[in-house]
Amino acid sequence: MLVLAGIVALHVTTIILLLVATIDNAWWTTDSTSTDLWGQWVLTKSDWHYLNLKDYPEEFLQSVQATSVLACVFAILALFVFLAQLFTLPKGQRFTFTGILQLISCLCIMTAASVYTAQLHTNETEGGYGHSYILAWISFVLTLLLAIIYLVLRKKSE
Repeated sequence: MLVLAGIVALHVTTIILLLVATIDNAWWTTDSTSTDLWGQWVLTKSDWHYLNLKDYPEEFLQSVQATSVLACVFAILALFVFLAQLFTLPKGQRFTFTGILQLISCLCIMTAASVYTAQLHTNETEGGYGHSYILAWISFVLTLLLAIIYLVLRKKSE
């Protein structure tokens, strides 16, 4: 029972990290700007102003946005499937479908962070990756770990 609670807690934590990485505005930061997947905040005279991302390659930006959102959707779906499988899966069976959904979520966030790394901000000399970008890579590791756990885990027979 304690292992089950730990798995659910890790899964919820991973979902929260994925949501923060997708929504928060710190994928790329400088002293006067903070850029996320949806827009850019610029500091002018102690006020933050929102700008659209006009100078970014649209196809790469949209792929990062889409795969980040899909990672969140698949992680949330995997949690609900896992909870449903707890009550419907025969004893001794593996949580394969939950593991596959979690693996898809893992691949989505890895794709988002990889495309962001390879295609956006490659010529920037000022600034660096922010905490949302780092949370995306941490989420990748946690979703991969959860996918492996779900693929190995069997429903206990009493």
